[in-house]
Amino acid sequence: MQSSTQKIVTLSPLAIDRVKEFMAKDKEHANGLRIFVAPGGCSGYQYGMVLESDAKSDDISWSEGGINVYMDAQSAKLMEGAEIDFVETVQGSGFKINNPNAVSSCGCGNSFHTAEGGHSHGEEEEEGCACGCGGH
Repeated sequence: MQSSTQKIVTLSPLAIDRVKEFMAKDKEHANGLRIFVAPGGCSGYQYGMVLESDAKSDDISWSEGGINVYMDAQSAKLMEGAEIDFVETVQGSGFKINNPNAVSSCGCGNSFHTAEGGHSHGEEEEEGCACGCGGH
């Protein structure tokens, strides 16, 4: 595991509070939070977060607000400088990611693409938004 003194992403105080609430409910996986990017979604990449019991040997890790955060190198490249917040609106609540590396994203913000990857705009229009948010 590569320990990092630099945070790849920043979690807001409200996001940290919510993660701690989830960790308290899931003692089995409560050691840390994995943040990742996976191929998929209507814009090429999609975000993911899961509780993890341990870091993997090639993870980049750091501590934020008392939470161990784990990330693989490819995800770190795609998310460097991102900010994760937790928002509550009349439409619902959830984690919101502001990623400076995303050149465009799905209307709900769960899917994005960068200048180097993801679908072209034409492909997005043909496929539609698979997440059901109704946007591109």
